[in-house]
Amino acid sequence: MTESQSIYAEIGGRDAVESVVDDFYDRVLDDPLLQPYFEDTDMNELFAHQVQFVSAVAGGPVEYDGEDMQTAHEGMGITEEAFERVADYLAAAMAENDVPEEDIDAVIEEVAALKDDVVGQ
Repeated sequence: MTESQSIYAEIGGRDAVESVVDDFYDRVLDDPLLQPYFEDTDMNELFAHQVQFVSAVAGGPVEYDGEDMQTAHEGMGITEEAFERVADYLAAAMAENDVPEEDIDAVIEEVAALKDDVVGQ
């Protein structure tokens, strides 16, 4: 990635992010540990928010306008194990969609910084 080019542009923009998020939710929703967190969830809305979130974290021309992470996950009782598994699935989805390792690491670093706002809320 060049200094002037964002991860978002490097990986192929919105289409690439949508492919990553689609793959990500296939993995997450197939996991018995994570399935209960998504019961009664509007997955279309969540998909759109996740595309927006990943795009923003990757430096795309998108601002995340969803709730802050603490508010969005309040009352869900997300465990450290569940958080780590979600991060692993995001990394795997990016790798499956040919995102370069250094870009995966950069995105996962941003996600890891949100752990305290997500776990145990």
